[in-house]
Amino acid sequence: MSIAVSKQQTGRMSTAKTVVGTGIGNAVEWYDWAIYATFTPFIASQLFSKQDPASAVLSTLAIFAVGFVARPFGGFLFGWIGDRVGRKASMTLAVGLASLGSLMIGVAPTFAAVGAWASLMLLVARLVQGLAHGGELPSSQTYLSEMAPKEHRGFWATLIYTSGTVGILFGTLLGAVLNMTMTAEAMNAWGWRVPFLLGAAMGLYALIMRSRLHETEAFEGESEKRAPIWPQVVQYRKQALQVIGLTVGLTVIYYIWGVVAPSYATTALKIDRGEALWAGVVANIVFIAALPFWGKLSDRIGRKKVLWAGAIGSAVFHFPMTWLLKDSAWQLAVSMSVMLIFIAASAAIVPAVYAELFPTSIRTVGVGVPYSICVAVFGGTAPYLQQWLGTSLGAPQVFNVYAVVLLVISAAFVFSIPETKGKDLTH
Repeated sequence: MSIAVSKQQTGRMSTAKTVVGTGIGNAVEWYDWAIYATFTPFIASQLFSKQDPASAVLSTLAIFAVGFVARPFGGFLFGWIGDRVGRKASMTLAVGLASLGSLMIGVAPTFAAVGAWASLMLLVARLVQGLAHGGELPSSQTYLSEMAPKEHRGFWATLIYTSGTVGILFGTLLGAVLNMTMTAEAMNAWGWRVPFLLGAAMGLYALIMRSRLHETEAFEGESEKRAPIWPQVVQYRKQALQVIGLTVGLTVIYYIWGVVAPSYATTALKIDRGEALWAGVVANIVFIAALPFWGKLSDRIGRKKVLWAGAIGSAVFHFPMTWLLKDSAWQLAVSMSVMLIFIAASAAIVPAVYAELFPTSIRTVGVGVPYSICVAVFGGTAPYLQQWLGTSLGAPQVFNVYAVVLLVISAAFVFSIPETKGKDLTH
């Protein structure tokens, strides 16, 4: 009896360690990545020339996009580490590198002090973070999927976007609080640096937590039979294309509504910055609540039906929610919440779906490289395209059509994948 209880307690402790170690590191990564979008107006005013504010904002968003260029390289580098050295090592190194990038932004000198060198330091920091983030998601997704019970893998997979959104939510809340409690002069002078320095400190804690995790049994079971990476990349090119197809719509619609919507509402629609941030908080809480529902549903009815619900629902409601959003924070809260409910369907389970498409020996690289390429090409450019087409060219509907077309493509790709609910990942 005591032995059984002891094993049960050990199992619960192991599960808790997996959830906390994976979740906190993922939250820190997403926090580091998302606060850049949240604090874009401040970064633009401090690290670029103030002579042309509109150009400074576009330049800041362009560096946001350039940071995504490093992601495919990070996907391959950390994917190789994950498939050769171990999932744990890859996850630990990724969160450490992301924190370094955050620290660089937090201590960057202003444009007034050093001129273009300030913009260059920002660019380098974003490339460092891009490299890390390109490795974080595939590493943590693979680790979590391999640790999860196969009957509940869809539900476990929701931890990725849940913890990531908690990171985004914390950054948004921090921005709202700073905006309410500090003067505009203080925010521009030093207040905008606080979130980045805090991210660096949290990343150090996450690094320690991840260093204490156990390696997955699936990876350890492959230790004697690992084939070379490149032949497997070629062999599983169809699955890599499927990852891109499934991701293309989700990444663009998520960055539109889940990450940059409050910043876009502030800069393009002139909604009060503080009110826009609070609207983002409300919508992200709705998103977190929706994720486990979709994850559990996929464990019951299958992955494909849930993926279709997410892609088609997002496509159907995108235009109505765009039309609703005009000039007030409540409109922003409602439109973001409605869209994030449907976005949650795909976001909840894609970590499990991606892992279930590949064998253990190529799982991290197989997911990481195509996923990072897709996010770099489409997700990284989404905020810039939205701002440029909407503000500079006065043609926001062109961007909206583009987003819906990509969602339709993702829905079509669901037909190409097998139903993988409950698949054994140990081989």
